[in-house]
Amino acid sequence: MSTYQQVVDPLWGSLGLSALCAALPLILLFVLLGVFRVKAAKAALASLLLSIILAAVVWQMPLDQVFSATAAGAFYGFFPILWILINALWVYKLTVATPWFDALGRTIRSISNDLRILSILIAFCFGALLESLAGFGAPVAITAAMLMAAGMKPFKSAVVSLLANTAPVAFGAMAAPIIALNGVTGLPLHDLSSMAGRQTPFIALVVPLLLVFIVDGKRGLKQTWPVALVAGAVFGIFQFITSNFFAVELTDVVAAVATVAAVLLMLRVWQPREIIEMSGQASGSEQDEEGFTPGPVTGGRPSPGRVPASASVTEAVSAAATTRVMAPAGSTAQRPGPREIWMAVAPYLIIMAIFSIAQIPAVKNWLSVAGSVSFAWPGLDVVDADGKHVAAQKFKFDHLKATGTLLLISGMITMALYRIPAAAGFRIYGETLKQLRWTIVTVMSVLGLSFVMNLSGQTTSLGLALASAGGFFAVLSPVIGWLGVALTGSDTSSNSLFGQLQVSAAEQTGLPPVLMAAANSSAGVMGKMLSLQNLAVAAAAVGLEGSEGTLFRKLLGWSLGLLAIMIVLVLLQSTPVLGWMVP
Repeated sequence: MSTYQQVVDPLWGSLGLSALCAALPLILLFVLLGVFRVKAAKAALASLLLSIILAAVVWQMPLDQVFSATAAGAFYGFFPILWILINALWVYKLTVATPWFDALGRTIRSISNDLRILSILIAFCFGALLESLAGFGAPVAITAAMLMAAGMKPFKSAVVSLLANTAPVAFGAMAAPIIALNGVTGLPLHDLSSMAGRQTPFIALVVPLLLVFIVDGKRGLKQTWPVALVAGAVFGIFQFITSNFFAVELTDVVAAVATVAAVLLMLRVWQPREIIEMSGQASGSEQDEEGFTPGPVTGGRPSPGRVPASASVTEAVSAAATTRVMAPAGSTAQRPGPREIWMAVAPYLIIMAIFSIAQIPAVKNWLSVAGSVSFAWPGLDVVDADGKHVAAQKFKFDHLKATGTLLLISGMITMALYRIPAAAGFRIYGETLKQLRWTIVTVMSVLGLSFVMNLSGQTTSLGLALASAGGFFAVLSPVIGWLGVALTGSDTSSNSLFGQLQVSAAEQTGLPPVLMAAANSSAGVMGKMLSLQNLAVAAAAVGLEGSEGTLFRKLLGWSLGLLAIMIVLVLLQSTPVLGWMVP
């Protein structure tokens, strides 16, 4: 096998034309997703095919190495990324299959009658907990349904849930986005985690304040800003601490649990001056404040089975699961007893315990020795334009200490605690795989696309062209991440596509590569609320199918405002003003 050396300007020696050619697979992906609304799996496969053709024809990469790069990307897409998503969603579905998930929902709804407080507890805190496990639309669908059950109008429930889902996404699904970023860039996982943990807390600080403003305008902000500020500050602080000093996989779990505890403690000594009570949702014929008529409603519940196939991963939330968590509109949930509460939160405590044990030095060392295999991917021998071996062709297979494996163990313990028969556990696992089948195709295709572009040199050509922007790239970097998530619906996919591009451009402009790579993920989360997938999930959860366009317009300003905050932060972190924050 001959060594393949990347060429940065293969098209008639022009970097500009080569970069434009390299961008074609990404342009095709965006056009198929954003204009023609092709399903993500088909769009990713089409873009992968185009990148393979370009790698072989334009960049002159040997065909056997092109296919080997595709296989390497698909493998990395499954392990560790999909291995995390599948097992995380399985644990979540195990809880939904028992009465304990309903007990968890009733516990949260019984804490307060104030919709502003509930927007923080349900959409922000509980949504972050769901994002840490399930992700991919599950937090939005579940929290939107719970808010509507608490008496919030359907459209507002969808808006609040979508906006609240911003804060935890960068570390969602057991940090799958950061792990994917590490895989495609070769930058140290701890550095990427630490950098993202020094950016996202600033967004977390703002989001609860925006939620209470959306729920109750200036009055809501004036009356409930103390608890909103506490929630945002605690979440941000624990995001920073966990991502920088503990385990990146547990960032959202720890932050969400700590925030719930802080809010509950505060409510013991403080209450807003007025209570905006649960009004109860009227019949399905009434229009909400945005002029939309809710779909058929039975007892305040959206009709089951209404989630469209195009929503890809309402995959995470079957209509039955959504219905389980809802009580009739206007009712006050009875607070479960202590045993019910402990059993309801048990899966999350088990996960925290398993991951904590795995971080004990002796255990961590044993897992690393007994269950770690490092190898060069067969069929690949790639060097960059300077003759240095490209990092993406080296793999480390940590099958025992992998996040997905630890989640699988947590799920087995949850099954034993909940006395779920093995047959039922296997059946639920099969349902999980079935629900995620198109997500599996999408993620493996996107990672295949990413690896082909990275190893053939397409990403480098594109990065060098963008680097011509000089220091202004610090402004472009967050925008690229934001666009990636808005169009693909996934921070993981965006990081896989643009992670190496960000690093290549950063190296050429003299900016810190870890800063630009992390910015792709941290800024990308602001695009999640605008992705077609998430909008479809939210609209279906509250019975307002067809309102995606109105939701998009309602959220666009908030998304751009939060993006502006991140751009300013990243820009300052790229200068001596806040440069000390970069690992």
